[in-house]
Amino acid sequence: MNQVISTERVPIKMWLGDMEEGALEQAKNLANLPFVFKHIAIMPDSHLGYGMPIGGVMATHGVIVPNAVGVDIGCGMCAVKTSLTEISQENLKKIMGGIRQVVPVGFNHQKEKQDIHLLPVGTPNAYTVIEREIENARTQIGTLGGGNHFIEIQKGSDGFIWIMIHSGSRNLGLQVASHYNKLAEELNEKYFSSITKDKQLAFLPLDIQEGQDYLIEMKYCVDFALANRRLMIENILKVFGNVLGEYSCSTEYSADGILNIAHNYAVMENHFNTNVIVHRKGATKASAGLVGIIPGSMGTKSYIVEGLGNKESFESCSHGAGRKMGRKQAINTLDLAHEQEIMKDILGAPRVKDDLQEASGAYKDIDVVMENQKDLVKILVELHPLAVIKG
Repeated sequence: MNQVISTERVPIKMWLGDMEEGALEQAKNLANLPFVFKHIAIMPDSHLGYGMPIGGVMATHGVIVPNAVGVDIGCGMCAVKTSLTEISQENLKKIMGGIRQVVPVGFNHQKEKQDIHLLPVGTPNAYTVIEREIENARTQIGTLGGGNHFIEIQKGSDGFIWIMIHSGSRNLGLQVASHYNKLAEELNEKYFSSITKDKQLAFLPLDIQEGQDYLIEMKYCVDFALANRRLMIENILKVFGNVLGEYSCSTEYSADGILNIAHNYAVMENHFNTNVIVHRKGATKASAGLVGIIPGSMGTKSYIVEGLGNKESFESCSHGAGRKMGRKQAINTLDLAHEQEIMKDILGAPRVKDDLQEASGAYKDIDVVMENQKDLVKILVELHPLAVIKG
């Protein structure tokens, strides 16, 4: 931990040295909420979000805050360690071309509705938003999305080739988040809550139907986001097989060979001998022994890590490197030739100015982020990028 701010109702415990003014103001807003438990934890990749800073962890008594989960509910990482130790540039190009054929990116959806059985097990007609959106979700599953979502082929410090995906719940999560945040705002206004709309932190009590409904639909979105990543992994592995022939996936870190960790969700957990709702927005769980994934920015290292179970962070860690400048600022500020030089040996380097919004220069130094959270995780494998597809 780097510093503690003690000027608000509860402390703000920070795993970074400097925090942008807007994000710090959001952290203080969190720390003054009447239902917050113990303290606010700010991870080393933290930056300005909507209502709550990205890289924030908040535990609450009896309420849930939709904007403390975010709009891409269940967004997270999957990683697969293959038995491969090398890939030629020729085959890597073939694989990347094949992936683009089977994984829609950006705003693109599947051309045909996918099998309903690929979606999470559940009864969609028991939900408000899911019931409305379930058919649309069948064209969204197995798609990457845009922004900072990516597919990356990597070479690990363990000598093996890895596949990594960052993606979420697509439009399904956005629809659930928007519906329940609006509902929370209406209820908070109706009952004269002290938490004003401008703070963007409207809440739902868990002892009313609306709070329980959000919990159920949020959980479905978390499960859908995982199903989405799994389908992409399956389709990517088929491409690997078509290009390279026989290979296998390691079960060293997970029973089925697929590591998964989410970073936008809320869940009931026990901390400091108290049952609380832990909101992780752009933060991942890092309980003792839990294997997780911390990606870098485009062109930089990523990490397979093991959680240390630090209680002060509510057993959490960063979800990545974290932005240091907005997308428009990156496009207007960064030098395209310089960012291309950084990625000269990596397939998928920025090609035009608009690509700079996700260039490594737009993000914090992942080495500094990892140094700042040595008390939260230990590194198991360093992953160096060979090729990347950005959403």
